[in-house]
Amino acid sequence: MGKAEYLAVLAGCVLVTLPLEFAGARVYRQPRRLARAVLPVALVFLIWDALAIAGGVWDYAPEFVTGIRAPFGLPLEEILFFIVIPVCGLLTYEMVEVSLAALRRRSRRAARR
Repeated sequence: MGKAEYLAVLAGCVLVTLPLEFAGARVYRQPRRLARAVLPVALVFLIWDALAIAGGVWDYAPEFVTGIRAPFGLPLEEILFFIVIPVCGLLTYEMVEVSLAALRRRSRRAARR
């Protein structure tokens, strides 16, 4: 896969969790709430990454990233990581909540019979 490998993994994460939105997770339908949940944490970790790269603590293997770098040396893929993965996590969490609520409703209906 080469230089697109990191992007492909992120795209795969989005593709696997995207159906959860249509099944009832409703994460993308609340953009302000989503931004408030994801962006502050992403900002903290992006600053941490930028400092680590500047300090020579770590870097990213050039054979697995596109080479597109944002200010402070952050690869595009790393910026996307801190957005995509939390969104996928929120989709999963919300779908679990929706599923558990449906099971509770079903259980209450069954108990009434």
